[in-house]
Amino acid sequence: MGSIGVMNTRRVFRIPLLLSVLAVAWQPIHGVAQQQRDGRHDFDWEIGTWKTHLKRRLRPLTGSNEWVEYEGTSVVRKIWNGRANLVELEVEGPAGRIEGLSLRLYNPASRQWSLNFANSSGGTLFVPTIGEFEQGRGEFYNQETLDGRAILVRFVISDVTPDSAHFEQSFSDDGGRTWETNWIAEDTRIKPPSDQAP
Repeated sequence: MGSIGVMNTRRVFRIPLLLSVLAVAWQPIHGVAQQQRDGRHDFDWEIGTWKTHLKRRLRPLTGSNEWVEYEGTSVVRKIWNGRANLVELEVEGPAGRIEGLSLRLYNPASRQWSLNFANSSGGTLFVPTIGEFEQGRGEFYNQETLDGRAILVRFVISDVTPDSAHFEQSFSDDGGRTWETNWIAEDTRIKPPSDQAP
């Protein structure tokens, strides 16, 4: 649900930024008024309670392929009329219990979201992943350290339907040329009893 932790935007987003500048410069010539996308309701589909199946790689970027699995729930609450939301994750399995919290905040100036994750064992927020949705797929990035080495973090939300979604986190230690997945969550909506449905 949450990610571990802002990416060097100067290098990673240089080409998209150049394309955006060219697109803006091109518009007056052709009289095309392109409207900027408002993403403040990108997470509205997720409000509610979900059954979560989580897989976590135990030792990322070590060559190990040992995974542990958890089952539990995620509860997502809307804040500020959709411009923010709060996720509470509680899962457990043979490797123990994870209690996580993700505060997602929408920046209307950049039209991007920051995903701010914390777990109960640490009690502090990690560096946020920053990104946005395009055509129903969300991609969020940051830069962190793992065992003293700088890495990139990518968090992807995909396969979104009204009743299911896929969450995947990956690390890269080669500047984004290759990615290793270390966190996979499959969520399925828990529907309220028919007598409580809106």
